Amino acid sequence: MTQKLTILFDLDGTLVDTAPDLMAAHNHVMKKFGYSTRSVDQIRNLVGKGAAVLIGRSIWGSAKKEFSKITDEKIKNEMVKEFISFYGKNIVKDSKLIKGVLEFLKWAKSKNISMGVCTNKQEHLAIDLLKKIKIYDYFEYVAGGNTFEYCKPDPRHLTSIIEIMNGDIKKSLMVGDSENDADAAKSAGIPMILIEDGYTDKKIEQIYHNHLIKDFIGIEKIVSKYIND
Repeated sequence: MTQKLTILFDLDGTLVDTAPDLMAAHNHVMKKFGYSTRSVDQIRNLVGKGAAVLIGRSIWGSAKKEFSKITDEKIKNEMVKEFISFYGKNIVKDSKLIKGVLEFLKWAKSKNISMGVCTNKQEHLAIDLLKKIKIYDYFEYVAGGNTFEYCKPDPRHLTSIIEIMNGDIKKSLMVGDSENDADAAKSAGIPMILIEDGYTDKKIEQIYHNHLIKDFIGIEKIVSKYIND
């Protein structure tokens, strides 16, 4: 029996444009603790490595000296806790599926393609978002940044999911929008489909990829080549 294709997806900026809701949570925390707020476009360049890094990079980018002053781990933990609490309560206020996602998931399901999510978002938040935006049932497995003892760009974040899903590395693809996804895919030896204008401050030419797409419209043509290989 021929091994079926496995596709892993990043979540933020790949399947769902979550920046507006992440911005709201971020700005809520920053106002509460006395730091600068950010625009949606700025948030898109800071997302990808979890809430703690998002907050740290935001403060670092606006005022390096301010960031260095936060030596109290209790305060840092309070900021992260507040972010996750606020975000969890407002997770789908303005978040929307990336163009063509639902149609592609339906197509992939019809082709018996195995699909999983690999995100650095906390697992419970990822599952909640996928359920509330009504695409959770398309995926066989969802792994967050806290599911294992490692996360992207560590390739084991991808390979562990593929193993759990009984997939084959040689018949797997990664779809993502940032260097975290790309670096993990490259190290794992998995072809990478990169979404333009992702949640990253890197330029396209700085990010490893085998295929480049603007959104999910027409991605079936790329994936079909791997089904037939």
